[in-house]
Amino acid sequence: MTYPEPKYFGDGEMSAHFRPVSAPPDLTYPDRVSVDYLATGASTNGQFGLYQWNSTGARSGPAPHFHRTISESFYILSGTITIYNGAAWVDHEPGDFVHVPEGGVHGFRNESGEPASMLLMFHPGAPREAYFEGLLTVGELSEEERRDFFARHDNFWVEE
Repeated sequence: MTYPEPKYFGDGEMSAHFRPVSAPPDLTYPDRVSVDYLATGASTNGQFGLYQWNSTGARSGPAPHFHRTISESFYILSGTITIYNGAAWVDHEPGDFVHVPEGGVHGFRNESGEPASMLLMFHPGAPREAYFEGLLTVGELSEEERRDFFARHDNFWVEE
């Protein structure tokens, strides 16, 4: 493995992005989860997307699914997050890291009843913000519209 071809040919510039810990969540789901958009695909030139997923302790998270175009990684910050590895649901604790390549069946949820937090990283940096925000109203869509929404956002559901 080698380094990729250079993309920048200047002499360096000030271009760092800073998000303070005191910033309010970018998205809050009613009584369950808040999401911090730490680095969006737009802010990383499509290289990756990084989000902090904060759960209150109420059961939450997606059922088993896979993505055709993006990989997804999980790093547990606090609490216990249960992640589906394609065969079984496995509890993960702070410091645990899980990487799921394109096509890998996975899901995650907080079943503990206690608050939990993790980092979600998508590679490349797809526009996941529109997906996260669309989940707020996906229940109002017809079955066909819901199917189109998930397909448009590279989410393909599978049976456990």
